[in-house]
Amino acid sequence: MTTAMGAALRRIQLGNALSAFGNGFTVPYLYVYVAKVRGLGAGTAGLTLFTLAVAALIVLPFTGRAIDRRGPLPVAIVGTVSAAIGSLGLGLSSATPLVIASAAALGAGIAVIQPSLATMIVWCSTPLTRSRSFATQFFLNNLGLGLGGLIGGLMVDESAASSFIRLFAIEAVMFLVLGATVATVKLPEVPRVEDAVPTDGRPEGAWRTLLRDRSMVWLCVLGFVMFFACYGQFESGLAAYATEVTHVSPATLGIALFANTAAIVVTQFVVLKLVEGRRRSRVMALVGLIWTVAWVAAALSGLVHGAQAVATGLLISTYVLFGVGESMLSPTVAPLVADLAPASLIGQYNSAFALVKQLAMASGPLLGALLVGLGLSGVYVTLLIMCSLGITALALRLGRRLTVAQDNPFVARAQRARAMAPAEADERVPVAA
Repeated sequence: MTTAMGAALRRIQLGNALSAFGNGFTVPYLYVYVAKVRGLGAGTAGLTLFTLAVAALIVLPFTGRAIDRRGPLPVAIVGTVSAAIGSLGLGLSSATPLVIASAAALGAGIAVIQPSLATMIVWCSTPLTRSRSFATQFFLNNLGLGLGGLIGGLMVDESAASSFIRLFAIEAVMFLVLGATVATVKLPEVPRVEDAVPTDGRPEGAWRTLLRDRSMVWLCVLGFVMFFACYGQFESGLAAYATEVTHVSPATLGIALFANTAAIVVTQFVVLKLVEGRRRSRVMALVGLIWTVAWVAAALSGLVHGAQAVATGLLISTYVLFGVGESMLSPTVAPLVADLAPASLIGQYNSAFALVKQLAMASGPLLGALLVGLGLSGVYVTLLIMCSLGITALALRLGRRLTVAQDNPFVARAQRARAMAPAEADERVPVAA
């Protein structure tokens, strides 16, 4: 990696961390703000959260095409402006139509920012540095969200709408800081995608090209199950199970969420050293097994009666194990998406995978909350245990479709070096007279 690429990558990571910091000020409090502080009721609060997800689903199919045609930098700037307008709008709105419109702008902006930043990271990294780059991004995201949530919790006052306006204003400023930071980044003229699938220019049917890529389709299926089984359950299904079945207090649930973030922050770079140089498909398969244990612990927490401390410990361990699994995926999945993509379709592949994530995170809470709400907690945890085992099976199957370079770029480099060594040695042998 050149000095210029390293400097560009550091700016991208700094802007991303500040954006996550601002986002942490509002994420935990959006529902309470709309429903209680603005007095718009639970229905409007639910519609607001739904609008955030739907807006992302609407713009993501077009985001990849824009990134590949215009470049990730201008698309990212547009996303930060939209997110800032939406965030500030939420803080200032007191009527339902304005709240919904602001949520749509915020959701669309965030959805555009994510694949744009991912594409910028790909452009500023190489196959061998990409895992560390995405792991750093994930680490800074969680650190920023955690610190933002912590400080926001100290500033917020449910009886004063002005305190929430302040939180949303901080978030809006941080989005603008992200836009200003990435605007100063000097990207390479062409992405550094070695071992990528070759193409003759940008094909007309980008989605058709992607859907013909069986490895990418398989990774998207795997990604949907992963996001459904973990991220899609945090704020609804698992939270409902914890309070309704394990009978923990909301404060304890907050501790469990903090434990998840702490596990990521503490273990990220330790885990990175362990997974670098290993087959990506095997790492993802191991995550499935870890999350299986996590869901078994959650199931046991609901079966322990008369020992609340044990039940609470089991539930917190669920969140910790999720964090360990997440820290293993961050240097694995996103770099694999980049290595599967043709050089002219990096934005399209990143956006498609972001769309899969969004679909999983929209359907996961719906099904989880429904099953627990109907008293089918046993069915709920059994379903998630099966999903986690499915991650392992799908990952191993994916591994059989990947090339050596895609599954483990470090091994591919070593093989190339060994193949080139005899030829270089022959060139050094003096020719006999």
